[in-house]
Amino acid sequence: MKKVFFLGLILFSSVFAQAQPIAGSTITTQKQKFIFENITTELQSPWGLAFLPDGRMLVNEKAGEIRIIKDGKLLDEKISGVPKVFTNGQAGLMDIQLHPDYSKNGWIYLTYAKPDGDKEGGTVVARAKLKGNALVDLQELFKATPSSASGAHFGSRLVFDGKGYIFFSSGERGKKENAQDLSNHLGKILRLHEDGRVPKDNPFVGTAGAKPEIWSYGHRNPQGLYYDGQTNTLWDHEHGPKGGDELNKVEKGKNYGWPVITWGINYADKPISDISAKEGMEQPVRYWVPSIAPCGMTMVTSDKYPNWKGNLLVGALAFQLIARVELANGKFVAEERMLEKIGRVRAVVQSPDGYIYLTTENPGTIYKLVPVK
Repeated sequence: MKKVFFLGLILFSSVFAQAQPIAGSTITTQKQKFIFENITTELQSPWGLAFLPDGRMLVNEKAGEIRIIKDGKLLDEKISGVPKVFTNGQAGLMDIQLHPDYSKNGWIYLTYAKPDGDKEGGTVVARAKLKGNALVDLQELFKATPSSASGAHFGSRLVFDGKGYIFFSSGERGKKENAQDLSNHLGKILRLHEDGRVPKDNPFVGTAGAKPEIWSYGHRNPQGLYYDGQTNTLWDHEHGPKGGDELNKVEKGKNYGWPVITWGINYADKPISDISAKEGMEQPVRYWVPSIAPCGMTMVTSDKYPNWKGNLLVGALAFQLIARVELANGKFVAEERMLEKIGRVRAVVQSPDGYIYLTTENPGTIYKLVPVK
């Protein structure tokens, strides 16, 4: 049954394929018209975006650089003091987020793969301050264990809940059994105080053999994370294997099933599991067959896109598009696929002034969606 469904969706997608969107053109979608503005095409793999109060944009390049955009232009000068990163496959410099009270405390948070010897690396959460164009006072808050030589499945997104906690994602490094093993940090969503301390009310604090930082487990490779402060809901999306990408409502202590249950198959077209549901394991709110390869996600809260408010915008690497996902009471309602053939979408971010930005890789491009009434 799964294989028939898979092929049917491939046919459906190909029938309705669109032409590549043109930068500078006006795009009309089901509920919103916007100008598809190109900010720069001079990057490689822009993984994360952060917006400084002075109007500058910081851009994490996976290879280990932080670039600066000012007044809509990419500067030649780069941020110095960036920690050395482990670059192997999907590993590198990943997310960047400003603390919600950045104007008061100046903290910038980074997630990256840190070298552990010559051939291994592990996901790190760190914070630093910006002095001029240099990172200073770097503090390593957390390092996922064990380290691995694999370049697969690092995650890694970070969000604040506005209540003094951070959540961040860690992939299972291509070793699927890690996701169900509470003795490691891999294939998990993790939760810390903003200064790196472990919260006493984390679900596995005091559980023998379990890592106390774990919030939820059974994840494969979560590369999208969003905290909805209005409903206190944590959303993640994650890569499935061949089929079975998932959008999940992430809740305390719950098991999201990988690899015991899955809606996908392995890359050799053989089953990973013969079941897609099991008692005690959560079902996704939405799953994609075939895989769109989701990466980057935000929820539209801006009045600039009134007909998108409350929708999730999900980037897609493989399908090279933005999926606008409508939700109601935490359940999937509908999806619109926009900007097809845009390129491999790596990040989708709403800026403090309410505009949607997205990045694609190879060539590394930043786009801005400017709404038209």
